[in-house]
Amino acid sequence: MNIVVCVKQTVDLQQVRIRKETRQPVLENVPLILGAIDKNALEEAVRLKDKTGGRVLVVSVGPETLEETIKEALAMGADEAILVTAPELDGAESAQAALLLSGAIKQMEGFDLILLGEGSADNYSGQVGPRLAEILDLPQVTYVRSLEVNERKVKAVRSLEDVLEEVEVEMPALISVVSEINEPRIPAVTQILRAGRKPKKILKPTDLSLQLGGGRWVETLSNLAPVQERKGILFKEGLKELPSLVQALKEEGVGRK
Repeated sequence: MNIVVCVKQTVDLQQVRIRKETRQPVLENVPLILGAIDKNALEEAVRLKDKTGGRVLVVSVGPETLEETIKEALAMGADEAILVTAPELDGAESAQAALLLSGAIKQMEGFDLILLGEGSADNYSGQVGPRLAEILDLPQVTYVRSLEVNERKVKAVRSLEDVLEEVEVEMPALISVVSEINEPRIPAVTQILRAGRKPKKILKPTDLSLQLGGGRWVETLSNLAPVQERKGILFKEGLKELPSLVQALKEEGVGRK
């Protein structure tokens, strides 16, 4: 079985600081990593490959720094990578990313499954998966928390707001997963060393013969952290001040419906 995993390069959110004066995120010199839920998708693909055989190929769109970041995916067990890179693809919008991903995937000889995270760590729009499925004319299953493959069928459990839904779909298909599906592996040193020798194909947008249009389709007007105001009320005597703590929480409206 041949599995394509779409991954995205994002900043490491654990190392993003917020500038107090402007509430703007400070992104300078923040390490670039693969999206957290994309790692879940990749982990599931590698597990399926171990069970059924085949290959796992990662596809990504982004700036030139993507070539270094993708080594993590290859170290986790992907066999090959196809990258579409250009300076202007730094922060590519969902519609543009889906179109470029589809162009790269169409260059492959064939695939059985496309896996990707339900949303990216940076903006979590959740649009790339559905857009990609529409472009490639594939059935899609979203919010998947577990899946199993039996011959040419995929049985998946979807995690919705208040229920779990079990569905079945014929391959080829596109599956977007949630973080509950697994715990991504941490590559060993030997796997990291071998990742540099695995094949990578680097493409430019012009190599895909696509009509992308000019300019950005979506303009970000503001990106601010929410205001956090604390009153700094201290309770120093533990349980003795529990009634005071309860009263303070009531005055703040905690527990009201």
